[in-house]
Amino acid sequence: MSDLSSVPTHIEYGTKPFSAILLSLFLAGFASFSSLYCVQPMMPIFAKFFAVSPTHSSFPLSFSTIALAIGLLFTGFISDRFGRKPIMVWALFLAATLLILSSVLPFWEIFLTTRIFIGIAVSGVAAVAMTYIGEEIAKKDIGFAMGLYISGTAIGGMGGRVIAGVLVDFISWQTATLIIGLLNLLIATIFLMVLPASKHFKSYPIRFSRFKESFVKNLADPKLRLLFSEGFILMGCFVTVFNYMSYHLLEKPFELSQTWIGLISIAYIAGIYSSPRAASWGRKFGRDKVLPAMLISMLAGLWLMLIPSIAVVLLGLVLFTFSFFAAHSTSSSWVSVQSLQYRAVGSSLYLFSYYMGSSILGSSSGLVWENYGWNGLTLLISAVLGLGLFFALKLKAQRSQ
Repeated sequence: MSDLSSVPTHIEYGTKPFSAILLSLFLAGFASFSSLYCVQPMMPIFAKFFAVSPTHSSFPLSFSTIALAIGLLFTGFISDRFGRKPIMVWALFLAATLLILSSVLPFWEIFLTTRIFIGIAVSGVAAVAMTYIGEEIAKKDIGFAMGLYISGTAIGGMGGRVIAGVLVDFISWQTATLIIGLLNLLIATIFLMVLPASKHFKSYPIRFSRFKESFVKNLADPKLRLLFSEGFILMGCFVTVFNYMSYHLLEKPFELSQTWIGLISIAYIAGIYSSPRAASWGRKFGRDKVLPAMLISMLAGLWLMLIPSIAVVLLGLVLFTFSFFAAHSTSSSWVSVQSLQYRAVGSSLYLFSYYMGSSILGSSSGLVWENYGWNGLTLLISAVLGLGLFFALKLKAQRSQ
């Protein structure tokens, strides 16, 4: 009987199990993040349908991401007891079911409640998938596998936005939500059948002392603290741009239709390319160089979007998206390598910070939009990205010491 801890037992690039993992986690990323982000292009529709302000119309997404962030603190730890695959399977089926339920209960308070539980369900995939990759994939291939998983989340975010954004010009938002829910139910079934069971998972009893110790150890690492801060900043700025871009493009001089606003999410294609590429850039140049370069590139894309030309705005959005996904792929794989002893909790803390950035900046920046418009929003995001660049340079300095 082979030693399960030996290097050859970890799944390597080019094998059938590696392909099965990538397909499964790609589909899981798609299902989870289409459930999460399908509401984003519908924000102007929610404002009219439920008679709420632009800031309040961001709540269906923000409430989901707050619940997701909180869930991430626990789902990774729970998976230490019950296993990676079972938690992800239950999470995918629950998220799809809740999405279908939200489409038939069009009352603001009930709708927000289902969105909260969708966020909790998605947390069962978001944290555990990263941990599964770290445990089952050969170390040399972790960056590539992580990048492809993040590509799946990018396609999910794009697919949810594009499908919903296009469909709501022809059918109700409830029917569009129902279609996405049924699609994700099918994906959950495929995931159950295709994903290989864990070979390197070791079950741990749920003990508060170990729970506390794992958090303390991760938070004591100065590099991890900086990486957690980067997650907050990256996702907060990214979601803010996409939240209020819909409103921006409805105004003069653009005055685009809902279909065209939904289609701007094709900018995600740039992220689908840059996520796995970031792994090779990290190996070639070092993560400490790639991260600040991508933050500077995000700033360049952001300022391009100030030019009142739809072609230039789309170019800026593509550059911004390309750079964001490369930065996220770099920092998340860095966390997976840096947080060796308590990898599940390290991933959970990074993603907790990441989605808290989405929730806090994504909604609070609505007040800036309502009072100062796109120019004011650009200044706010520029300041936050500037802080992220400062943290990235501190990481670079620590690595060189």
